[in-house]
Amino acid sequence: MNELVHNQTDMDALKTPRNLGGRPKGSLNKNNQALREMILGALHEQGGQKYLARMALEQPGPFMSLLGKVLPTTLDGNVGLTINWPVGVPTIES
Repeated sequence: MNELVHNQTDMDALKTPRNLGGRPKGSLNKNNQALREMILGALHEQGGQKYLARMALEQPGPFMSLLGKVLPTTLDGNVGLTINWPVGVPTIES
């Protein structure tokens, strides 16, 4: 056993987290918050959704990179999906 720990109270003190203050988990710090607001402000000034749609056509590579950053990495739940296969089109064999 560690020579610095003399009793159970000392052991419990070592197990508790030391940083009890600070901002909540997942919240943005002031710099990140300000940067995010500036980026969203610039997007709004350029036309918002219409601008993004134009960039998807003009610059598909960077647009897809953006999508990869903002879309969730996992999907949860059941997705109800119906595929209407055109008549006369051969099916894809796996």
